[in-house]
Amino acid sequence: MSTENDKTENTDKTEKKERIAKRLARAGLCSRREAEKWIEDGRVSVNGTRLTSPAFTVSDTDRITVDGEDIPRLERPRMWRYHKPAGLVTSHKDEKGRETVFDNLPEDLPRVISVGRLDLNSEGLLLLTNDGELARKLELPQTGWKRKYRVRVHGHPKEADLQKLAKGLTVEGVKYGPIEAILDSTKGANSWLTLSLREGKNREVRKVMEALGFVVSRLIRVSYGPLQLGELEAGAVDEVKARILRDQMGVEKFDEPEGEDTPRGRSRGAPGGGGKAFAKPARKDAATGTGATARPQGKLGLKSGPKASGQAAGKPAGKPSGKPFGKSVGTPTGKPAGKPFGKSAGKPDGKPARRPAGKPTGKSFGKPAGKPSGKPGRKPVKR
Repeated sequence: MSTENDKTENTDKTEKKERIAKRLARAGLCSRREAEKWIEDGRVSVNGTRLTSPAFTVSDTDRITVDGEDIPRLERPRMWRYHKPAGLVTSHKDEKGRETVFDNLPEDLPRVISVGRLDLNSEGLLLLTNDGELARKLELPQTGWKRKYRVRVHGHPKEADLQKLAKGLTVEGVKYGPIEAILDSTKGANSWLTLSLREGKNREVRKVMEALGFVVSRLIRVSYGPLQLGELEAGAVDEVKARILRDQMGVEKFDEPEGEDTPRGRSRGAPGGGGKAFAKPARKDAATGTGATARPQGKLGLKSGPKASGQAAGKPAGKPSGKPFGKSVGTPTGKPAGKPFGKSAGKPDGKPARRPAGKPTGKSFGKPAGKPSGKPGRKPVKR
């Protein structure tokens, strides 16, 4: 009898249970709030029994279905950086039929949800993950992760305006926390600023700037906590290393076969990814008519690659960047690539070199030895 009780106690200890809404969120299907709504609508069943309340716990041994379909098994939490172009909705479905972020993701990417949102006309860094609990954790202000934005406004903000942002504003009854603001540049009728905040409420940047009298004409998120947009091209996806998830986000290490720690989801043809994996064709910018990868005017704080101007990057103009002329470049082919002036290229072939044009130098070229080297045409005097 005691043996059976011991088995039961050991089973209870080893079986880790969690709320059904949390389990659905961890599977990357939805948020906790959406999961609770699914349960209320009668869409979720556990071991063949339809749930009527989210107050239910499950373990790894339970069979969970949504709309009659088994939910995916738990995988290790994964995260991707995505450069969202302007003109996409951060939603899985849009009631107006507009194109969404998730419509433009690579087909071999698993089902993911976004960490926070960027509105239709905003662009820049958007984090994607297959773990709803991780997304919820990073969205909370208590996590303390700073979001940094590059903002272009119409007008010229003063120091007094930046001080108001630093103290926090209340707009239409909504209180916004302190925002760090730096005026980067002013050109013509526009100004560029860098704003840093920790809350990220709905359309927060646009609303606080409009409250100060400045309309935002462009908004780019350049970082989210320790993760940077960097040189990731518009529409491109790049997976975050599992080590960063463990060190920076407290994600527990999964027991996986050796080699699984290497980030997946990169471009198959480009080793290392280089931040350009899964690049989509550039979208047209409505304002400039150019691709969405074009950088906005003014200081952006993003690194840019060397321009294709025909000279090596970082070298002064006019200075040759390759090997000297007249020498073969790359692997020798057996034939000289050219002859230096007055010398034969490659190994000597037994023939004397040609006599250079101009005045004689006093030495004989190609004449038999012993013949005087005086002026040409003069015969030696017989004594």
